[in-house]
Amino acid sequence: MNAFFKKTRAEKKPADAVKAVPYGASASLGLSHVIVKPRITEKSTWHSAEGVYVFDVAENANKQQIAQAVRAIYTVTPRKVRIVTIPSKRKRSVRTGKLGMKGGGKKAYVYLKKGETINLS
Repeated sequence: MNAFFKKTRAEKKPADAVKAVPYGASASLGLSHVIVKPRITEKSTWHSAEGVYVFDVAENANKQQIAQAVRAIYTVTPRKVRIVTIPSKRKRSVRTGKLGMKGGGKKAYVYLKKGETINLS
């Protein structure tokens, strides 16, 4: 093979293209992108009376990032965060009969300290 076409790994990636990211942090995930929206359903409304709020969150968000985002956006102190992955499902259109995918995602249950509330409206 010709030496012209052989490239080493260092030649393929320039040094300035690689950025150092601290352990446990995502390069593209800021606190404003962690919480997508509040999840307002009958079940989440029932939970909010007990100090538990439900949010749709980014798929690559972790518990620490969600807690930091809730603390920064709503100025409350989360006591506990639980994460649930929503699976994607195959659905059939009744009108056309075609199959499609219903997108999954991730939601987080955020437990607050006693006496703290979030106004989601």
